[in-house]
Amino acid sequence: MISSVLVANRGEIARRVFRTARALGLSTVAVYSTADARMPFVDEADAAVHLPGNTPGDTYLRTELIVDAARRAGADAVHPGYGFLSENAAFAQAVIDAGLTWIGPPVDAISSMGSKIEAKKLMAAAGVPVLAELTPAEVSASDLPVLVKASAGGGGRGMRVVSRLEDLAAEIDAASAEALSAFGDGTVFCERYLATGRHIEVQVMADQHGTIWAVGERECSIQRRHQKVVEEAPSPLVERIPSMRAELFDAARKAAAAINYVGAGTVEFLADETGNFYFLEMNTRLQVEHPVTEETTGLDLVELQFAVAAGERLPVDPPPTVGHAIEVRLYAEDPLADWRPQTGTLARFRVVSGTYSSAGGGNVPEIRVDSGVEDGSEVSPYYDPMLAKVIAYGPDRTAVARRLAGVLDRATIHGVGTNRELLAWILRHPAFLAGDTDTAFFDKHGVGPGTDDAMVRVSALAAALADAAGRAAPVRVPSGWRNLASQPQRKSYRVGEVVHEVAYRHTRDGLVVDGNITLLDSSPERVVLEVDGVRRSFDVAAYDGITCVDSSLGSVALHPVERFVDPADQVAAGSLVAPMPGTVIRVGVAVGDVVKQGQPLLWLEAMKMEHTIAAPADGVVGELKVHAGQQVEVGAVLAVVGEDA
Repeated sequence: MISSVLVANRGEIARRVFRTARALGLSTVAVYSTADARMPFVDEADAAVHLPGNTPGDTYLRTELIVDAARRAGADAVHPGYGFLSENAAFAQAVIDAGLTWIGPPVDAISSMGSKIEAKKLMAAAGVPVLAELTPAEVSASDLPVLVKASAGGGGRGMRVVSRLEDLAAEIDAASAEALSAFGDGTVFCERYLATGRHIEVQVMADQHGTIWAVGERECSIQRRHQKVVEEAPSPLVERIPSMRAELFDAARKAAAAINYVGAGTVEFLADETGNFYFLEMNTRLQVEHPVTEETTGLDLVELQFAVAAGERLPVDPPPTVGHAIEVRLYAEDPLADWRPQTGTLARFRVVSGTYSSAGGGNVPEIRVDSGVEDGSEVSPYYDPMLAKVIAYGPDRTAVARRLAGVLDRATIHGVGTNRELLAWILRHPAFLAGDTDTAFFDKHGVGPGTDDAMVRVSALAAALADAAGRAAPVRVPSGWRNLASQPQRKSYRVGEVVHEVAYRHTRDGLVVDGNITLLDSSPERVVLEVDGVRRSFDVAAYDGITCVDSSLGSVALHPVERFVDPADQVAAGSLVAPMPGTVIRVGVAVGDVVKQGQPLLWLEAMKMEHTIAAPADGVVGELKVHAGQQVEVGAVLAVVGEDA
């Protein structure tokens, strides 16, 4: 009997497992790093054990620390969540050896799928379609493009697309180094790359008595850096091809049976538009995107994991899939800056969830938010930048997409930049609504419309007027008011690298600005303007160094530009500064080297991603201020490139 479970994970993952554990009457134990000490999942657990340090290698990847934490807290079971040690066979064995219940698949099943190279051989023998593996030495021009993949791990780490034979050796080295850093195993292999494939996966659930379920499929084709952004169930492609679902389910059950699988797992396939599909890998754990399967089947997959671990039998057949569900991953990142992760404090986080009454009676989650953060949470550079998963469910795919986009529009997220606007844009895109969602979606359509300068300008004006209203209280005389015409009040805000200046006059006749804008009302938190004859309200929230403005036009984060700049804050011309906190993992140049614009100079690792720092112009490396292995803060000068040394 399980009475207390330790979740060997963090954030949204831990909160998700805790929710089901509490519903089952189990007590919960968290483990947390120093950086996570104030995160919500720690407070929600009945007991929590500190793992000193910040990086995953010092904390969440330390088997001996986690097993010891379970013993000290009195847990009798361990749930690995997803990520970190969830697919580590040695960790699973250590849990079992400690006399604890492992809420996961058998150790041998994890081992057999731990190497993608060996897994593909097993699947081929079981009759599951696979793409032929290519050793690097046998790749020829006719095989291009090829995908270099890490044999261990996942999440897009250690993957490179190679289109030119002369690039193959360097990309293999880079992928191997990244895989070694992320998974402790630098083994890589090559396979044919399908540039416009569909990423289709099947949720499986198996008990200890031989029953194997294929619990619906999911489509996860819209990806950035080989990591999923939007997931849905059922798949639009599979819905279009009548025979494909039965074939997928049969292949998934064969894959699970071939390794005597028990518990929740996912068999992933790459498919083409005609319905042909090929085995990619099997994730021997719960998936990030499991909520869309739960919403369309009514299952609690975490509850089933506990039941199967306790030896319970599954019914003969799984429940049918009903309706449609879409999940988007809300990341702290800037899609327009090469998906650069964002760090900082979330001053405010509001995404509305809710239910509706289904046709069959009873309330069904219409909008579900699985989040690891709340107001005041710190987004650190040590972990994945996902803030939350937002899931919508309903009977009709188009209506679900429209509803989910509206929820994202109305979300209030202050303090950290996110991909929220991109997600809403995807959900409204004609190609997405038509089900044309292959892995080249961003290559074909870009990453959104970009910043609307007119929206930013009027939002900046609202911010300036709210600031003026705050400084005028309680006298209620606006800053800059004159009974005779005079010079306008001016205020500047920075959005990204662009500075927007707004100007206005307060006269006896009211607010006067360039263009057709009239001030109707203002307070420190809310400004009402009439813009080209249309009344609009702007909610304004000012924090230290940032002002956030939300309106029906969109949301914008403005950084006030001070009139007088502290010389200590200035950097020399040609300086390359760290765009985020992280670790320098490679340095590719030395002082005195001649470099070309765009040439990679060094590489940073932050939030599970590798980021290239390139030369801003042709020149000579005059200074190099960092070395491999060094931790740097955002804004730190990394190198200086000048016309001469």
